[in-house]
Amino acid sequence: MRRLPVFFLLDCSESMVGDKLDKMQEAMNAIATVLRSNPYALETVYMSVIAFAGIAKTIAPLTELYSFYSPKLPLGSGTNLGLALDTLMNEIDRTVVKTTAEQKGDWKPFVFLITDGRSTDKTDVAISRWQAKYAKRATLIAISLGRNADFALLKKLTEYVIIYEEADKNEYTALIKWISDSTIAQSKSVGEGVENNPLPDLDGIALTMIKEPPINADEACVVLTGRCQKNKKPYLIKYERSQTKLSAGEYEVNISYYDLEGAFMIDEEYFRWSHTDLLAAKINTSLLSGVPSCPYCGNHSAFAACSCGKLTCTSGGKATCPWCEEKLFFDNEGSGDFDVGRSLG
Repeated sequence: MRRLPVFFLLDCSESMVGDKLDKMQEAMNAIATVLRSNPYALETVYMSVIAFAGIAKTIAPLTELYSFYSPKLPLGSGTNLGLALDTLMNEIDRTVVKTTAEQKGDWKPFVFLITDGRSTDKTDVAISRWQAKYAKRATLIAISLGRNADFALLKKLTEYVIIYEEADKNEYTALIKWISDSTIAQSKSVGEGVENNPLPDLDGIALTMIKEPPINADEACVVLTGRCQKNKKPYLIKYERSQTKLSAGEYEVNISYYDLEGAFMIDEEYFRWSHTDLLAAKINTSLLSGVPSCPYCGNHSAFAACSCGKLTCTSGGKATCPWCEEKLFFDNEGSGDFDVGRSLG
């Protein structure tokens, strides 16, 4: 019987601690349960789990579906994706049966890479090895839990790069369903004697396919764009990157934040010289220190956010957004930290 090998390459770095790791553990068990209910998958699918943090290790060897149970996922410091890829390629070489003149080998493996962050080791050699010898022999699907992954790097590995963003962070329902449906579709395909890597449609809300890597903003500074609510003229708010050291016993940690440099008047020509996706990235206001007054009218805060996502100025009370004309009311207490669209610098 020809097997359909399915490898799970799971990020178990310390950024996954808590709910993310618990939910990924539950997801692995749920996926196996769903697959066992499908006769095509039950007949062909073999599953393996490779975990990676500061090291990478196979924690569940390639096992037939009805005997597979997800092992306890570890937790460690580091996100060594290069090492994880090497471990995956070595496992493919060791366990996946190749087609020869004497026998039909296994079907083309499916690989689900699930991560929430950026690699902390060098990946160039591993990616080159993958592209040269394995990219055509396996279907790799990279899934980012949130938007902190290095999408440019993931696109070097595969055309299938997906962001998972569930509004309810405690729910992996959409992710579990999509992975299960993808595997079932492939198992049905090979069960019928063909191999066309069918992928089901994304649900359009929690899951999004990345066609191009997101544009990166200049990390040396943060620049925000606003308009004066009184004369509707644009201005920029600029923050410069700073660092401070926090000490805890014998350990020191560098913490990055951004200090206010000022608010500056600009004209409409700025927008003609800007990238078409002006607010291509976001930053949380907890990383920004200081709030300027409006450079035009003197309103005490040039940092009031409308529901349209744009900034205007205020001294409290009623206002009209100069971007979208929405009627607003600002109190003087603020509404806590939030994500704001930043320009590219």
